[in-house]
Amino acid sequence: MPNKQQFTIFTDGACSGNPGPGGWAAIICSDIGKQEISGAELATTNNRMELMAAIEALKTLKPGACVHIFTDSQYLQRGITSWLNTWKARNWQTSAKTPVKNKDLWIQLDTLCASLQVTWSWVEGHAGHPENEQADQLARTAIISLAMQTPS
Repeated sequence: MPNKQQFTIFTDGACSGNPGPGGWAAIICSDIGKQEISGAELATTNNRMELMAAIEALKTLKPGACVHIFTDSQYLQRGITSWLNTWKARNWQTSAKTPVKNKDLWIQLDTLCASLQVTWSWVEGHAGHPENEQADQLARTAIISLAMQTPS
């Protein structure tokens, strides 16, 4: 696949309280360099921030790109690789017949993945993986930046 752009992405989400203020971050690596992106929301959950990190990273890519995403979220990795097709087949219901949480974000992620060649890998969080640690720090910094911008 020499004609396709190839990327490696490391994502992480963080929350101060769950729910509470949250941050997401991604490190996007390619042969031309590295880009860091991050953001935050006032009232969210850790799982939503994990999803947002992947979504925002994939939004930066052109259709057809090949990407390998590393996440420390088993929720994200298992959701996109194992559970998503079943949820869709069940009209967004879990096996317990309850609505799938974060459906809006799963739909966004699924749509983005449809135009890319994406592989997913889980890495253990807080285990010394340099890019995972860096993404975690970026997500936590995004929460602090949001708190500093938000009036008390």
